[in-house]
Amino acid sequence: MSIVTVQLGQCGNQIGHEVFNTICGDVLGTHGLCSKKENESYHDACKERFFSEDKSEVPVARAVLVDMEPKVISQTLSTAARSGSWKYNDRSHFCQKQGSGNNWANGYSVHGPRHKEVIMNLVQKEAEKCDRLGGFFTIMSMAGGTGSGLGAFVTQCLRDAFPSSFILNHVIWPYGTGEVIVQNYNSVLTLSHLYQSSDALLVHENDVIHKICAQRMNIKQISFRDVNQVIAHQLGSVFQPTYTAGGGSHYSRNPLGDLMESLVPHPEFKMLGLRNIPQMPENSLAYSTFHWPGLIKHLRQMLIANAKMEEGIDWQVRPPHLSSSVPSTHSTNKPLHFNTSIANLVVLRGKDVHSVDIGSFQDPSLYACWLNPQEAFNAWKTPRAFNKYEKSTSLVSNSQFLLKPLDNVVGKAWNMFASKAYVHQYTKFGIEEEDFLDSFTALEQVISSYTNL
Repeated sequence: MSIVTVQLGQCGNQIGHEVFNTICGDVLGTHGLCSKKENESYHDACKERFFSEDKSEVPVARAVLVDMEPKVISQTLSTAARSGSWKYNDRSHFCQKQGSGNNWANGYSVHGPRHKEVIMNLVQKEAEKCDRLGGFFTIMSMAGGTGSGLGAFVTQCLRDAFPSSFILNHVIWPYGTGEVIVQNYNSVLTLSHLYQSSDALLVHENDVIHKICAQRMNIKQISFRDVNQVIAHQLGSVFQPTYTAGGGSHYSRNPLGDLMESLVPHPEFKMLGLRNIPQMPENSLAYSTFHWPGLIKHLRQMLIANAKMEEGIDWQVRPPHLSSSVPSTHSTNKPLHFNTSIANLVVLRGKDVHSVDIGSFQDPSLYACWLNPQEAFNAWKTPRAFNKYEKSTSLVSNSQFLLKPLDNVVGKAWNMFASKAYVHQYTKFGIEEEDFLDSFTALEQVISSYTNL
């Protein structure tokens, strides 16, 4: 099944480009450990997912590019075309000459309704090119105006137009300091609206990725492209073809459906986080050796201690003890800082992958008491290495990982709202104070639900 990617705003378009670049580079790479048949099967599954072909036989990304300013889209289209290995469809983009001014209301209430027909026509055309449509993958920022406001509006339109298709929103969480004065308003409005229309939200935090660039990739002067490449690598590590538990010897045909089935057992819990190890500079790979038991041990501790990268894992955090004589309300005696999960998916890629012991992720104490660990944990595997790593593993987790950042954003936005700061900038575009209050209420409910796991 094919995935149509919708790139929204400057952030969404720049990350989207890096995602397709990473995927294409992975497919074209040499993987001597795999048979020719295995490589061909992998290539075909990837192509069906992310690319179509035109007369030139150059793969064309299944994507729609949207921004209210033309500069980034123009750069994105030309950079992809110059690569020679893939490109965007010249007719699958939409831009104007005036942005949203970092105002969520401008993107949602003005640009969205004004350009809805044109944007949705582009999406419809891209969807019709798919033999079988698996769903939509939107890429957007929470902090600005176009990506967040127009992105929330477009997601709502996708839900209305394609009610039976899966929608996964990839959301970039803003830096904790120094982006935009109204970023907390934009974030609260974005998340509350996406929670209604999306099947799941896959979140990357800018502060975390910046830290990975500095501490794991050893980058001295970190650019937006460096950050985007790390994000793209992590996304590719999950979305490239794998064998699922029930898929036998065939690569998964429905990646978004499989992801939702594995990770979103209840509509109240839609927040997904992603960790990937190892991550290091390319020139260090030749001198590095990785062993599956060590990778799995690190990944599990990253999960329970809510560490976002290998550096600085708190090894003191342990799962709560589950006593058979005590009713399963183990949240009352949960150790401080323990990250309770709703569901986890581990993706294993590379050498000897089918002999890896991942039983430690089925420990009942990792999960909410009302879940069966056998159903809450899934594993996808492929013997094909990813992006020059002989062995690598990723964890997509529906857990309490975002509780603290979410609580901070809602708290800061509420303090501003209580002072009526900048509210007039939103009301002039049709977002009323009542809309703010509804958004706060919706997210307080999300925080409460995850807190009480």
